Amino acid sequence: MRRLFILGVIVVLVFGVSSAWAQKTVRLSIATGGTGGVYYPLGGGMANVLSKYIPYLEATAEVTTASVDNCLLVGKEKAELALIMADTGWDAYQGKAQFKEKIPLRTLAVLYPNNMHIVTMEGKGIEKVTDLKGKRVSTGAPGSGTEVMALRVIEAYGLDPTKDMTRDKLGVSESAGALKDRKIDAFFWVGGLPTAAVTDFGATPGIKIKLIGHVDAVPKMREKYGPLYVRGVIPAKTYPGQTVDVPIAVVWNLLVCHENMKGDVAYDIVKTFFDHKPELIASHREASNLSLEPQVAGGSPIPFHPGAIRYFTEKGLKIK
Repeated sequence: MRRLFILGVIVVLVFGVSSAWAQKTVRLSIATGGTGGVYYPLGGGMANVLSKYIPYLEATAEVTTASVDNCLLVGKEKAELALIMADTGWDAYQGKAQFKEKIPLRTLAVLYPNNMHIVTMEGKGIEKVTDLKGKRVSTGAPGSGTEVMALRVIEAYGLDPTKDMTRDKLGVSESAGALKDRKIDAFFWVGGLPTAAVTDFGATPGIKIKLIGHVDAVPKMREKYGPLYVRGVIPAKTYPGQTVDVPIAVVWNLLVCHENMKGDVAYDIVKTFFDHKPELIASHREASNLSLEPQVAGGSPIPFHPGAIRYFTEKGLKIK
């Protein structure tokens, strides 16, 4: 009898698990970024929340080189969701800059402000952006939103990123490691607050972190590229050893999909994130910025997906 009972339990478990798995009729990939930034842990939290609360859906987070790569992945329908910077997404939507053709992106949600960091350390002789002339600087991984925005900041200060400095093209973790090892003099990074790799760098014994303000670049960037950039600040004590507020350029992060995503799926995704926001915050505190107001405040230049519009309309918003 005991053997029969155990066998029965096993059968129930096996068929129960198989049945539950079989119900997952939609599987999607979330294109994120490198492991040292915010996109990856936040994307992992998103995947967990979606898989947990949408019965028919199974989601996974994928490491990528971030915004440019993510737009291309969605365009080729190799990723269903992607975290991107609004400026890179706008280029992709229009088929400009590094994008050879228009990518049919749609916004699901405006997520959180993306903060431009220019990171160096005491002893490098870098007090302002123009001091990067003649230095070795990492401007972000190829195919990243960091690279796009970094080049625009450099341009706004009248510098040529090819002629006026030696450029390395490293992700944030690699950049922080290279600066720590004195292989570069500074690096650019666009991300949430705090970014783990920058925190680790600031906590390194014998190193005094220095963040370079660059808010003066914002008017010139807006003049050339449109109202994508706004003024922001990295508050004092965000990173170990950072004693003062640092005025910076900011661009919003978006969650996007392909225009072909089914309306009900898009609606369920957006609703699930807003309904279970505390669980997203547990994956990264930048998720605390997810709210209704930025959805109608011009944070995204890319049209919203009809499924997202349906959700926000239910919440009393008028999405253009």
